[in-house]
Amino acid sequence: MRKTDHLGSITAFVSTAQLGSFTAAAEKLGLTKSAVGKSVSRLEDRLGLKLFQRSTRSLSLTPDGERFLTSCQSAIEILEQAEAELTSHTSQPSGQLRVDLPAAFGRQRILPILLDITQRYPELTLTVTFSERFVDLIEEGIDLVIRIGELTDSSSLVARKLTTQKLVICASPDYLLYRGEPASPDELHQHRCIVGLRRNQPISWLLKGDDGQTSRFTPPPTHEFGDGDAMLAATLAGSGLSQLPLWLVGKYLASGELREVLPRYSRGEMSISALWPKSRQLLPKIRYVVDTLVKAAEDGLLD
Repeated sequence: MRKTDHLGSITAFVSTAQLGSFTAAAEKLGLTKSAVGKSVSRLEDRLGLKLFQRSTRSLSLTPDGERFLTSCQSAIEILEQAEAELTSHTSQPSGQLRVDLPAAFGRQRILPILLDITQRYPELTLTVTFSERFVDLIEEGIDLVIRIGELTDSSSLVARKLTTQKLVICASPDYLLYRGEPASPDELHQHRCIVGLRRNQPISWLLKGDDGQTSRFTPPPTHEFGDGDAMLAATLAGSGLSQLPLWLVGKYLASGELREVLPRYSRGEMSISALWPKSRQLLPKIRYVVDTLVKAAEDGLLD
């Protein structure tokens, strides 16, 4: 077997292991299911080991397969790093960029910038998903994510702060006319509250005390939404109080469609950051997009 065939078999094995089926691997690689299956079988014959347990309904890695997958993924990262270093002098982004964005902020602030980049650099193609869940970038093959809030420590990721999201508590005039306006955070328990939802847990509000320190407050959730646009729609409809980012509600506060309440307590802040795998930190497409987002934040386009 030629060395190029070895690499092809390893690619087929890794894709099958990551996606969980020969069919999905074939679609990703642009091959037939039969070709992928035969390629993996040749690899097993060459190694003298079974990498997969096969049945009519499932496909799973053997212990040998799990160990080999870990080694292959490490080797692929080394190859990606070598490619990145070789092409790091190239300023023109190209290839597929896989991005995961928070729903409302991603649609309103990040996506227009990404689309503008692809207009200028048509060799760059996008695969964009919108979610608020935890994403394993390396496991899911994602190049770049934008996240709002505190970041969990990870030695495998690089983070770059883009901007700070300012939060306000607000409600519609009709709601305040009907329910009254709270004078202190303690009175929030007497109100209907619209709360964000992430990983099936309500998102706490950030409140400032008289000492200027920020603390977390979990209001009684009348309604829970896993999407900022849905929270805004419910607030505009008079369904309750909500703490929302200023970039989302600023124009409604200016028009009078919403009113800020508890301004003395509610101006919390959350960081917005870009994250990407360390193994891909020098890829020109990632560097260019991150630099463009940083410049957009400096120009106030993400506020």
